[in-house]
This record gives sequence, C-alpha cells and structure tokens, in this order.
Amino acid sequence: MAEHLATIAWERREPDFLRGRYSREHTWTFDGGVTVPASPSPAVVPQPWSNPANVDPEEAFVAAVSSCHMLTFLWLAAKAGYVVDRYRDEAMGVMTKNEHGVPWVSTVTLHPKIVYSSDRRPDAAAEADLHHHAHEQCFIAQSIRTEVKVAAPASP
Repeated sequence: MAEHLATIAWERREPDFLRGRYSREHTWTFDGGVTVPASPSPAVVPQPWSNPANVDPEEAFVAAVSSCHMLTFLWLAAKAGYVVDRYRDEAMGVMTKNEHGVPWVSTVTLHPKIVYSSDRRPDAAAEADLHHHAHEQCFIAQSIRTEVKVAAPASP
C-alpha cells in the first residue's frame, strides 16, 4: 500500500565507546525532509549520555499512537457530521516489565479534549463510539500489542 521512510543517524564523538561513555544523541530524518533531534530518555540512559531536550523513542511512540488516533477520530467525526474545532490530547505511556523482565510500553492512555461547533454535537455515547471506531481503524493501534485506552472526559 505505502512505504514510510525514516533515516536514523548517529556518530561517535567520544573515545570511551567500549566503556559506555558516549553520547546517544542522534537524528531522525523523515522522507518529507524534517529532521528531529533524538536521544534515549534520561530515565533509561543518564545525562550526559542522553539529552532530555531531544525526543526519545518512548515518547515518540506515545505521540504516534495519539496522533494516529486523533487523525482517525477527526475523519470519522467529519463523516458523522460533527464539526471539530480543536482536539488536544495529553497522552501518557507507561512502561512496565514483560514476562521476561524486559521493559516495554505496556499502556498508552489518551486524554483527548475535543471542542465541537455547529448545532450537531455528539453526546457521550456517540463520542465514545467514535473513539472505539478510531481505535479499530488506527493504523498504529492495529500494529502494536500495547493496550491503548481513552480516558473518560472529566466532568465540566
């Protein structure tokens, strides 16, 4: 169907590679030309061998899950006749250890806050249904074994 390309580049700058004393900072360059500074999370690799200002793979994973869900939700909402003005999600990924003791992102919880306009707005059940179908049709969610949850919206 489609190919999606990313170039990941790293270069050694320090002499103590074999002792683990080297920066893990690197770049991600995408096929559209955007380059993103990347690094492991300081929770995984301490500074100065990581850079907390850069994107780490775990938070990029959470962002990809959230972004895919949002894009699918927007498409489904438009098809259902709902006008969405704003969509903001403060998604959170949680790492745990699997049965072999290896850390993994076991859960991603989405916290979407959606603002609609026009007279036609979904009630709570219709919005939950949109989220359910967005999850079922999201390419990323269908590609992972991580549990993806949508948190119930906070009461006004």
